[in-house]
Amino acid sequence: MTKVTMSKGKFDGINACADERGVIAAAAMDQRGSLKKAIAKARGDGGQATSDDMRQFKTIVTEVLTKYSTAILMDPEYGLEAIKHRAPGTGVLLAYEKTGYDATVKGRLPDLLDAWSVRRLVEGGANAIKILLYYNPFDEDGINTVKHAFIERVGAECAALDVPFFLEPLAYDDALGDEKGFEFAKKKPDYVARYMEEFSKPRYGVDVLKVEVPVNMAFVEGTRAYSGQTAYSRADALQLFNETASAASKPFIYLSAGVTDEVFRETLELAAEAGTSFSGVLCGRATWQDGIPVYGKEGADALRAWLEDRGVKNIQMLNEVIAKGAKPWWNAYGGKEDIEVA
Repeated sequence: MTKVTMSKGKFDGINACADERGVIAAAAMDQRGSLKKAIAKARGDGGQATSDDMRQFKTIVTEVLTKYSTAILMDPEYGLEAIKHRAPGTGVLLAYEKTGYDATVKGRLPDLLDAWSVRRLVEGGANAIKILLYYNPFDEDGINTVKHAFIERVGAECAALDVPFFLEPLAYDDALGDEKGFEFAKKKPDYVARYMEEFSKPRYGVDVLKVEVPVNMAFVEGTRAYSGQTAYSRADALQLFNETASAASKPFIYLSAGVTDEVFRETLELAAEAGTSFSGVLCGRATWQDGIPVYGKEGADALRAWLEDRGVKNIQMLNEVIAKGAKPWWNAYGGKEDIEVA
């Protein structure tokens, strides 16, 4: 394979988020609107979640779970104090996009945090920058042109500051309805493969793709997560993992997408069985979401106790699966020796 040239900042930034094997086992804690709503719901009786609650929750999760993670993904709105409490040697990814999207405008268009730039995020402690992008490869050209240009701008900004760019595309199709539903599940592998191919193109400046698994495990026959309705056989799922992986020419890691820790582990076991070249995970809610009602009802000390017990067990079991299946990020370029750091 031809050697590739990578800048020192990007090379060092990705490695800061990975272990010595080149595998990324990162915790995601950049949820904002959804987390605030979940805490408020857990309190019941019209309870509210304040900004102080958000900062406290994120800090406790960071303190406990980064002892077992290679990196933490955080938002700069509530999480800058939290990242100061991470375990030594833990990398930091900071989110650059606004949470959610304007539902009154067609296309789930992305937007950046008003008071932040890549420079400011780096000054805030980021080893890498993360952007979430809702993406339908079959959407009208006008919508996707806006999204392509948006990612090009962020990629150029990251290149100028010599910091890695992690892109998280999320597939959707409003015509198919619920992204967790059966009809979308049948189309999902094609959508994932297309965005992995698209955003591997050099013009976007993406360094690591943070992607969805190509199948919905609830519809994979023969899995523990199987719901009784079949979109794919187990053999189909194994093939789809490989087909989507082959669409990417950049390193990629899987996100947990809010499933339970048991389902996410089974998903990664299937990816490993398929021999998929994923380079780790960015796992959020699968690890800590069951701690939200504990925090909402019983407070900070109860959350810490839950995390140190159940949360740590979740992440340790996940790490065991990652250790068996994940491949070094530099394998996307043939190997570490095939990267020339400039």
